[in-house]
Amino acid sequence: MTTDRRRFLKGAGLAAAAAGIPLPDPDVDLSRLCGRYQWLVGDHHTHSQYSYDAMYRIDQIARGGRAHGADWIVFTDHGHAEHEKVSVEPTEQDFLAARRKYPDLLLWHGMEWNVPGAEHATVFFQAGSAQAAKLREFERTFDWRLTNSEASSPANEALALRALRWLAAEEQAKRIHAPVVLINHPLRNGRVAPHELRAYRDAAPDIVIGMEGAPGAQADGFPKPLGNGGARGGYANSPGPNSWPGFPAEAYRTHGGWDWATATVGGLWDSLLAEGKPWWVTTNSDSHYNRGDTLVRPQVADGWYDTHGKFPDPVDTGSPQLLAPYADFYPGEFSRTYVGVKRRSLEGVLEGLRAGRVWGVHGGLVQSLEVGAFGDGAAATLGGRLRVRRGSDVTLTLSARLASRPNGGGSVPRLARLDVVAGPVTGPVADPDTMTAPGTRVVESFEPRWAPGRQVVFRHTFRNVRSPFYARVRGSNGASEPTPDVIGQANPFEDLWMYANPIFVDVC
Repeated sequence: MTTDRRRFLKGAGLAAAAAGIPLPDPDVDLSRLCGRYQWLVGDHHTHSQYSYDAMYRIDQIARGGRAHGADWIVFTDHGHAEHEKVSVEPTEQDFLAARRKYPDLLLWHGMEWNVPGAEHATVFFQAGSAQAAKLREFERTFDWRLTNSEASSPANEALALRALRWLAAEEQAKRIHAPVVLINHPLRNGRVAPHELRAYRDAAPDIVIGMEGAPGAQADGFPKPLGNGGARGGYANSPGPNSWPGFPAEAYRTHGGWDWATATVGGLWDSLLAEGKPWWVTTNSDSHYNRGDTLVRPQVADGWYDTHGKFPDPVDTGSPQLLAPYADFYPGEFSRTYVGVKRRSLEGVLEGLRAGRVWGVHGGLVQSLEVGAFGDGAAATLGGRLRVRRGSDVTLTLSARLASRPNGGGSVPRLARLDVVAGPVTGPVADPDTMTAPGTRVVESFEPRWAPGRQVVFRHTFRNVRSPFYARVRGSNGASEPTPDVIGQANPFEDLWMYANPIFVDVC
């Protein structure tokens, strides 16, 4: 037996079993840790007929998400002059109707904020009967479409920070509750510089919790003639006048469907984590027009949205639409963000998001994932912190349920590898535009023996830990490293990845 094969068997918990040695249940500690949470599927980035570039009724998004296994959804129509003028209250009415129609779904009425000096972000909070009024106040005061603050400049970046402080002050005054901000498709146009991400995080650390690790609009990459022949996530751009000049060309492409900032080991995401501060990643649908749907938006005159603040209800043609603009999927259909909650409620999801108990996956690559770090009699899971004495061993245990049913691509996806990625926590950076973490690397890879629905368990032990670090997990259906998606040749079902948020290990 080769050394590599013996190591694989040992990691899979099979070597001792093959030798006839009784094994303790490798799931026991992990089940105790993760079993206290219910993992809910959701989506924080969707669009309705109240956006200038979408078509669905609010209840259609909810129904479609529910049909594809979503438990929670945030409705996030674009900030726009006509939207602020006439659309906020009607959206709230439709939102409340959808909540009554689907009481088993956890729903929020939020918005996609045009961030001054940058691009887009999900914003949502709770404000009871004042929801529409507070969303309008935020949009009118801080959205770059309404404040002429789109350009990248110090003054506009300062306005974005004032917006975040406004959210914090409104929460402290109890006029809104539990605001959350997530940066959407961060590098699609290269308009969110590393220093801006750090400034957002530090201005409102309990509110700005992270970014989309993978954008929506994944179906836009389907090759012609059965698709648009575009780019996954709409990442087909080049630097523009408002782009930060430090990003390389590859940052403007998705890598296995994920943003370059997330997909690059030792890259921008890792540089944020190496500071030892929370910064979580998600995935989502960015649903505008969903590939394969039979609904279409009626033809209307130019300027219709600017007059009405919404589009007419879509009509059902009975024929699947394969060439939809901004081709997306319904919430839960392709991109899934799992949040570990202590209770199935709005508060439960908010607490789980803020805590970083979050992992995201494309195309049903795995059905479930549990990750735990154990040392010195203590334990932590995704987003958590484990505190151990210097010189201790820390064991990372990961358990995944392999897929057992076909995804939207028509086949049962096969998890080919799980990687443990780890890097040192080195503290705050001197240069806020830092986007590398040289000490971060893949420390071990596991190759599951595939069988539909099989539960696989692996362990990696960090020996004699002397300094703080973090560890995270990713997986794929084949590739050892994500590569740039080729425009026009990017069937999203052919290159699937999942990413889990980190666990931090502190040393005393």
